Amino acid sequence: MRDLDALFEALARSTFRSKFHLQGKDLVYLHAKGLPTVIVHAGDFIAKRLAPAELKNDGKQTPFRGHPVFVAQHATACCCRGCLEKWHRIPKGRALTPDEEAYVLKVLERWLHNEMNKPA
Repeated sequence: MRDLDALFEALARSTFRSKFHLQGKDLVYLHAKGLPTVIVHAGDFIAKRLAPAELKNDGKQTPFRGHPVFVAQHATACCCRGCLEKWHRIPKGRALTPDEEAYVLKVLERWLHNEMNKPA
């Protein structure tokens, strides 16, 4: 797992990762539900779609839209086990530990908080 400041600096340098931003319905949803509720949703998504050791559709399990967390996952490279390994140094082939799940949630929360408080 990486230091969050270093991670976010690296993500900002990635042309692909830095193009993701919340807009439209996703931003409205985040403001309406609030960050704590959306983070609860994120925990559920992570537990079901990212934490298991083996995922039959790894690399394709996270939609690009439909919920603010999905956008955040792509923006922060928390979208699949391959990206978790490459960007966050969390190996594939085994279930995420509780500490790793908590780390992923912290990454997503930081990105969502930044998007929520970004000037219009």
